[in-house]
Amino acid sequence: MASRPSLTEEDFFCPVCCDVFQYPVLLACSHSICRACLLRFWGQRQARECPVCRSVSANPEPPSNIVLRGMCEAILEARRQRAAQASVEAGVCETHGDRLTHFCEEERRPACIKCRVPKRHSGHGFRLIEDAAADHKKELKIKMKPLQEKLKSFEEFKQNLEQTSEYIKNQAEQTEHLLKEEFEKLHQFLREEENFRLGALKEEEEQNNQMMKKKIDELESEIESLSDQIRALEEDLEAEDLSFLQNYKAMAERIQYSPQDPEPISGEVLIHVAKHLGNLMFEVSQKLQTMVPYSPVTLDPNTAHADLVVSVDLTSVALSEERQLLPNNPERFSGYTSVLGSQGFTSGTHCWDVEVGDSTAWAVGVIAESVYKKKDTHKFGLWYVGFYNGKYGKGYSPEMLTLLKVSQRIQKMRVQLDCDKGKVTFSDAGRNTCLYVFKHSFTETVYPYFYNHCKLHPLRILPGRSFVTVEQFSS
Repeated sequence: MASRPSLTEEDFFCPVCCDVFQYPVLLACSHSICRACLLRFWGQRQARECPVCRSVSANPEPPSNIVLRGMCEAILEARRQRAAQASVEAGVCETHGDRLTHFCEEERRPACIKCRVPKRHSGHGFRLIEDAAADHKKELKIKMKPLQEKLKSFEEFKQNLEQTSEYIKNQAEQTEHLLKEEFEKLHQFLREEENFRLGALKEEEEQNNQMMKKKIDELESEIESLSDQIRALEEDLEAEDLSFLQNYKAMAERIQYSPQDPEPISGEVLIHVAKHLGNLMFEVSQKLQTMVPYSPVTLDPNTAHADLVVSVDLTSVALSEERQLLPNNPERFSGYTSVLGSQGFTSGTHCWDVEVGDSTAWAVGVIAESVYKKKDTHKFGLWYVGFYNGKYGKGYSPEMLTLLKVSQRIQKMRVQLDCDKGKVTFSDAGRNTCLYVFKHSFTETVYPYFYNHCKLHPLRILPGRSFVTVEQFSS
């Protein structure tokens, strides 16, 4: 379909004045004329004729062409704006044609000296162009500062998002690599376990087959002996009566011999299927657990301070030699060099041991979710025992520290959390001695908390005991 040609300004010209319609009226012949042009034309004629087709109009007051009028007013307004802009660019007043030397503060537009006289600008404040421009530029510069700061903030945030996106990509690649490594270890273990069990099955099969072969060989020997004896007796039965009777005594003695019946096959020679398949998955998983350590708590690297390095297995943390470039996500600690456990607790009892070793600055404990998310560790909601400046202490927050009397250096700390009874117990795990018990009614999720400010000695969560639960379902 052909596109409709665009209309030009000339398409809206009055046929009388040859300019854009002003208050157009619609005649009976469908022609439109400016109202003033039509009245002036009729004043020069005897009859009320159409200036275009000379058709006589019976209506002395033809109706206004409202649609055309609206379109023409828009065209005229655009024309006025272009003229005003051209005047400003030329530096002259569109009304008086004089040079623009002043600025009307009320109308916020340049004006000439003559513009101050008409009533339109009565009582308006006028200033010289140079002074007004200087002040308003200064004003706009001040107003631009928040926008510039916002732009800078947006650009920094965008850069942060791009860095986070790249970090996510690297994090995913590294995690994928580690996952494959761990599963390859698992696959290798399963392959070795499969080969071991298949080997045991093969060995049992060979042993049982050897036993069966021995029995078969013994039985074949007996069969051959009996067959020979029967053939001899059958030949004797074919002899002459006298000869038969002469040998009868010897034959009767031979026939008295009868070998013992073979022993029935024992179940011991069958494959011990239950030994190979019974509770197979359970036994393999039990064996796997003895080989792979279980950590009661794992660290969440997304909460670790940028100065901390969390181990690949998520069980140890140490102070880094230099700050890492990490996403500034809300969960990450930015003040104290701390990191959280990956799982929060709301009920039940939980226990974990931490090897603090020779770290010169450490703390372990639990922290309330609300305190952690607001990063307000000055607020009550952090229960810990720690070591700093050669002294041991306990507290509800880093600033609320009370010294503890400890006679010997602690190497392993035990944290026991009982959410239901509202207790956090801290013990020297190496000597099995209680150091302190906090009592609090926990009403929200609490997370294991770890603080380390030592480059040489990491904090390490020690392996714990794992249990396999077998559930029984009633039909």
